[in-house]
Amino acid sequence: MEALVHAGGKGTRMGRCGVEKPMMKVGDKCTVERVIDALNGARNVDRILVSVSDNTLETEKFLKSIGVETVRTSGDDFMGDLHQALECLSGRFVLTTPSDLPLITSEMFDQIIDYFNPSIMDSLLAVIDEQTVRSIGITPSYTRENRGINWVLSGVSIIDREKTLRGEYLQETLFETNWPELSVNVNTPLELDLARLYHKE
Repeated sequence: MEALVHAGGKGTRMGRCGVEKPMMKVGDKCTVERVIDALNGARNVDRILVSVSDNTLETEKFLKSIGVETVRTSGDDFMGDLHQALECLSGRFVLTTPSDLPLITSEMFDQIIDYFNPSIMDSLLAVIDEQTVRSIGITPSYTRENRGINWVLSGVSIIDREKTLRGEYLQETLFETNWPELSVNVNTPLELDLARLYHKE
């Protein structure tokens, strides 16, 4: 399956720190590199494309230096960037992930892909139960209720590329987890500190 990594956003919640969000270091590697490493180790991923923009020129330069395929998108809005990137891919279904999940593993990506059934699913959203997210010190900004439990979106999904490009509605299926690693997406300085702390353990 092809994988698309989103790394073109403005990262405004990180504040003015002088470093593009995908290039924030967790341990000895930046967040986008950790996501790339996890995808490279996944047995079900055979191509990786990273969408970048004028907001992340240093990220683009770094990725090219390590041989990662990139596509330049507008960086203006998520859906517009998604469509531009999907045009560069060829598979029916695409795994999408943000570049700010430095704790995600190859095994997690493979479990998500293994669960996906293309014959009956349009899209699959990886979610974490709210209790797990709060237990590590993160307050979710949005939750989705299912079976009486509140779930937090991780940003990792599998989507029908062709239907998305045609603007068709995708029936969503949830992949429910209690993985704290999916909870720590580096959007704020607090989450960056948590990622670094968790990584050291």
